[in-house]
Formats: sequence, structure tokens, C-alpha cells
Amino acid sequence: MIEYLKGTLADLTPALAIVECHGVGYGVNISLNTFSAIQGKQEVRLWITESIREDAYQLWGFSTRAERELFLLLTSVSGIGAGTGRMILSSMTVSELAGVISEGNDKMLKSVKGIGPKAAQRIIVDLRDKIGSLGIEASSPAAAAAPSVNKEVMDEAVAALTMLGFSPAPAHKAVQHILTDEPSAPVERVIKLALKML
Repeated sequence: MIEYLKGTLADLTPALAIVECHGVGYGVNISLNTFSAIQGKQEVRLWITESIREDAYQLWGFSTRAERELFLLLTSVSGIGAGTGRMILSSMTVSELAGVISEGNDKMLKSVKGIGPKAAQRIIVDLRDKIGSLGIEASSPAAAAAPSVNKEVMDEAVAALTMLGFSPAPAHKAVQHILTDEPSAPVERVIKLALKML
């Protein structure tokens, strides 16, 4: 079993990192949180979990052990696969997600693409008691929410990015980040900046 990979970051996209270790390039699936944490670095260490199926052998990597533990908990819930687990971890920080589950905030979970009311309830019921044992400091997404942004520009930019093929949750996060830094940015500029981030 691979515990972690430490090596040179050969290539990076928001969904995949290629880590070169002793001449071998490992393709590692990552979340947006991990992407943000390792962006711009030459040497990285990613905590790994393996997914082995008949038709595929995949590596999932995380910048922190806590994020990996949360991913493993999420994928232990019936109906939550690795892709959905990554989508959830791309939509919220580790501490925000711990807070959402601890508080039973199914509304926040349902805002993630691919999570319906039943899946949100299952995650909360199955993981609420287990979250405490991870020792993650939970924070409320409401407390961490960005200051109010131009909703019209935000909705238009997210809609455009979704039409270009990007998933709504990461697109929303990128647009919110841009509008927090540049509240008066026009839609075109927001989309151009988001395309560079996604």
C-alpha cells in the first residue's frame, strides 16, 4: 500500500497532479483544496489512497492527512464514490466540511453537484459521530463565507463556465474567489480569470 508520494511536481491541473518519483511519473487525482495547496511548488508530498477496480487502478492524493481521512470517510458512505468524494472536498475546506457534517447542515451538502437530499442525510447520519475522532477543527461555512459579491455577475460567469464544460461547484468557488478580490470586475474579466484558475 502506498502511504504517500514525495517527488517533483511534473504537471498540474485542477483535477490531476503528476508526481515524478525516481523516474516514474504517478498520475494522482486531486481535489481543488489540494490543487490550491501545491500550486507553484516544485517538490510535493501527497498522502495517497488507492482505488483498485477490475477496469482501473487510480491514485487519489491529498495535501494533508486530514483531507485524506475525510475522503476515506466520505467514500465509506453507501452511494458516495471517489469522484463524488473529490467533488465534496473541492467545494469546501476540510474544516468547513467537518462543521457541515457536525451541525447536520444538509443544505450545504445538497449544494454540491451530485449530492441529493438522501445522500446528504446519509453522509450526516453515517459520519457525524466519526468526524470528532479525526480531531479536525470544525468551522461553519457561514462564518467563512466571502463578503457579498455581485450576484448577477457571479451567476452569469458560473453559467458561462458550466456551458464550457466545467463543473458548477469548482466554477462557483473560482468565481467567488475572483469577485472577492475584484468586486467590480465585469463578467468577461471574471470568466477569463476563472479559466486560468480552473
